[in-house]
Amino acid sequence: MWNKIITITVLSFSINAFAFLPGLESFPKFPELPKLSGFDPASLQKLYNQFTSAKPDFERENRMVGEIEEAVMDGDVEYLPLSDDKEVFSIYMEAETENAKGGVIVLHSRGYHANWDSVVKPLRVGLAGKGWHSLSVQMPVLDKQATYYDYVPIFPYAHERIEAAIDFYKQRGVDNIILIAHGCGAHMSMSYFDKYGDDKINAYVGVGMGATDYKQKVIKRMPLDSMLKPVLDVYGEKDFPGVRRSAEDRKWLMDIANNKQSAQKVIKKADHYYQEKETAVELIDTIDKWLTQLN
Repeated sequence: MWNKIITITVLSFSINAFAFLPGLESFPKFPELPKLSGFDPASLQKLYNQFTSAKPDFERENRMVGEIEEAVMDGDVEYLPLSDDKEVFSIYMEAETENAKGGVIVLHSRGYHANWDSVVKPLRVGLAGKGWHSLSVQMPVLDKQATYYDYVPIFPYAHERIEAAIDFYKQRGVDNIILIAHGCGAHMSMSYFDKYGDDKINAYVGVGMGATDYKQKVIKRMPLDSMLKPVLDVYGEKDFPGVRRSAEDRKWLMDIANNKQSAQKVIKKADHYYQEKETAVELIDTIDKWLTQLN
C-alpha cells in the first residue's frame, strides 16, 4: 500500500517537474553553418577545443609585446609562467584604494594586445581606480587578415594563459577573481568554460560577446546555460549586428542557468570599441557597480 502511494507521488512530481522544463522547440535557434567560399565550418565543430596543426603567430605576438612593453606607463609588466618554461606577457596594476575589492583579469579582442587603447587599457586602469587589482593578459594572435574562423582552432592556446592569470591572483591571496573578456577574448573564455567550467572564478563579464566576421557563425553555443557563477553580458547600443542579434539568445541561456545575480546591460551610444565619448567610462562604471553589488 505505502509503496504504491510513494510510487504515484514520485511519478506525479516527475511529470509536474518536466512541465516546467523548456521544450526542445524553445531552445535558441542557432543558424546552420553554411559553406563559405568552399570552406566547411562544420570541420571546426568536430575539432572544437582540441589542439590541431593550427598554431598562433608567436613571432607576431613577440613583435607586438616588444613594441608595447617599454610604453607601459600605468602598471607593471609581469611575465606569467606557462608550461615548457614559456611565459606570457601581462600588465598588473594594484588597486588604488586601501582595501581591494578583488582582482580582475582582462582579455583583449582579436589581434590586439594587453595594453590596447580601446576597451582594454581603459578597463584595466579604470577598474584599478575603482578598487580592483587588474591584470591584462596577452592572448594568442594570428596575422592581421585572420578571421573568426581562423581563430577558432587556436582557442585552446588561450586556456593555459587564463589559468596562469588565475594562479597569479591565487598566489597573492586574492580570492575574489573576476574574468572580463572582450570580443574574441570572450570567445576564448567561453572555450575555456566549455572545457573546464567556471569554478575557478567568482564572476564573469563578457563585453561585446558573439562578434564574428561577415557570414561567419558562432561555431558552438556559448556555455552560458551551464555556468554556475554570476554573468554580466554587456554590449553597446551600436555594437556589431551579430552581437546585438544574438543578445536575446544569450539572455535565454543565462536564464536557464538561473543565477539571479546575472544580468544583461546595454551601454547607450557605444560601438564595439567604445570610442564614443564617455562610453568607456560608462562601461567601467557599469561593470564596477555590478561587481560591487555581488559582494
